[in-house]
Amino acid sequence: MRTTLTKFTCCIILLSTAQCYAESDTASNRFKDIYIKEWAWRQTETGEVDEETEQKVSASLPRVGYLVQESKRRYWTGVVDQLNKINTAELSASEQVDFAVYKMQITSLLHSQEFRDYEKPLNADSAFWSDLTYIAKVPMSRSLDFECYLAQLNDMPRYFSEQIENMRSGLQRGFTPPRVTLLGRDASVESVINAPNIEGNIYFAPFIKMPDSVPITEQVRLREAAIKAVREFVLPSHKLLLQFLRAEYFPQSRQDLSAESLPDGKAYYQSKIEEFTTLTLSPDDIHEIGLIEIAKIRREMGDVVRQAGFKGDIPAFLQFLRSDIQFYAKTPEELLMRAAFIAKKFDGKAAAYFGYLPRRRFAIKPVPDDQAPFYTSGRGGPGIYLVNTYDLPSRGLYSLPALTLHESAPGHAFQMPVAMEQKGRPEFRQAYLSAYGEGWALYAERLGVEMGMYDSPYELFGMLSYQAWRAARLVVDTGIHTKGWSREQAQKYLRENTALSMHEVETEVDRYISWPAQALSYYLGEMTIWKVRRKAEAALKEKFDIRNFHDTVLELGSVPLSVLEQRIDRFISEGGKSPYPEMK
Repeated sequence: MRTTLTKFTCCIILLSTAQCYAESDTASNRFKDIYIKEWAWRQTETGEVDEETEQKVSASLPRVGYLVQESKRRYWTGVVDQLNKINTAELSASEQVDFAVYKMQITSLLHSQEFRDYEKPLNADSAFWSDLTYIAKVPMSRSLDFECYLAQLNDMPRYFSEQIENMRSGLQRGFTPPRVTLLGRDASVESVINAPNIEGNIYFAPFIKMPDSVPITEQVRLREAAIKAVREFVLPSHKLLLQFLRAEYFPQSRQDLSAESLPDGKAYYQSKIEEFTTLTLSPDDIHEIGLIEIAKIRREMGDVVRQAGFKGDIPAFLQFLRSDIQFYAKTPEELLMRAAFIAKKFDGKAAAYFGYLPRRRFAIKPVPDDQAPFYTSGRGGPGIYLVNTYDLPSRGLYSLPALTLHESAPGHAFQMPVAMEQKGRPEFRQAYLSAYGEGWALYAERLGVEMGMYDSPYELFGMLSYQAWRAARLVVDTGIHTKGWSREQAQKYLRENTALSMHEVETEVDRYISWPAQALSYYLGEMTIWKVRRKAEAALKEKFDIRNFHDTVLELGSVPLSVLEQRIDRFISEGGKSPYPEMK
């Protein structure tokens, strides 16, 4: 049926359309439109395994070549330009938090592209090839899951070639980790090549015991395809990489340690400070803060040494802790069981300090053998607390309570799930900001004193040693990257101010050398949390409830430190109430 529009009808339509445009052109809608489009684009561009959620997001490995990297730089440049045009005063309180998180996230991503971080996809702690082994650990229950995994294995030659080309470009302009931090880092590549047989290769592991949900005939077919993928794609890719590392990359990598010696080094290091700390402090400011905090902690250490009845000074006590066999596990199982006991001990105290408890539990597992020699003492996140059982004489039991509080609960394996369980937030809010996340985990270590988690002066000293370790990072990181400190000078500073073993001192210093500014986030984040807690306690007095405070900090999720401060100001103005009204 033909419809005739009158002049009056047309006017109504035009007015309605104009109104719709006006409504959609609010600051809120413009911001939402930006991040929805960018997030969808980002997921398509990355196409990699998400370690935290253990979900495979693509049937191919990421595209990391130069043209793709340039497209990312241009795209994020445009996003920043769009964000700068939004009047944040027109956003709601929750949207202002979202905006602050998102803009810092995009700014960091853009800076990383501008400095071409992708040309240095490795450090002393991890590398693109070792990170890739996580795809073999993603739970798979359907034939389609295994097909996607096989597609990733088949894509390895292209992915490794692009990474090698990026590294070669970085090598040509002196943009590499320092050579001293690379020694032995090829072992994880070699372990893939030297597996006893294809069935013993880490990438074949998902096919050894497949779930009953996959029909037997499909299992046979998929295993045959996996054998071919490992033989024709995985092994050649790793052989090519190993040859490149040994013949070209390692010998020609730079010898200078400092970030300032990199191309545009001063600006690069400052960008990393802002990325990891969410603050605009200068290296000199951070160095001075570290020196002041170390002096405070050493006074606390002296008190604990006297409390332990030890006849000697702090250096002698450190040597006692490093050398007495009573402080070290005899087997990997003993270390794991002690960690499990400490984690369960926290469970008995949790309700007095937290109103909201995450639903997700975590497993305690050893660090994989191929990564353990260069890995930290432990690492935690949603569903997992990894404990390093390599070189047991370097894993002091006196430090295990602090390590466990940091990596498991109420640290990373507690904080991250709480953030993930918050509903109605944009997906980009799941991203991790180091100053908040590591600051919280370090705060959890000292919170253990209030919670009664330390049973002896030795464990209390272990906690203080870990506090000193993070404060010392402020001195060591800035010392290495802006003040010409040598590797030996940095190691000496850690030995003199912490109870870390010699092995840990060496691996940690190499980590700081090859990962500029990341180590600064911990102590500066913790200092901010204690600052806002003391402010809330002083303002609220008897109304202050530690559970409400902790719930407020954790419910907020990973945010810049300035946003955390603003949220606690609101917490104070609202009378210290819980962020979960239904829990009253």
